[in-house]
Amino acid sequence: MDVTDFPDDLVQTQAAWNATYDALAAPRPRDTTTLRRRLLLLSVRLWWHPYWESVPSVPAARSELRQLTRTHGAVRAT
Repeated sequence: MDVTDFPDDLVQTQAAWNATYDALAAPRPRDTTTLRRRLLLLSVRLWWHPYWESVPSVPAARSELRQLTRTHGAVRAT
């Protein structure tokens, strides 16, 4: 699967999820309730994104998306 196979909004949502998760995992995070709610919202957006209906192996594609955003430092959405 190529990097360009993922829609931009899906990559940005995954990057935002990563950033939110990292902020929540940091020592003494501020405003944990807001971070948890944001993480939940982003999780729902990731899980139900229409892109997953067109992929033959969804678990493998989800894993690749997570790896892509971690290793390539995708632009993080705020």
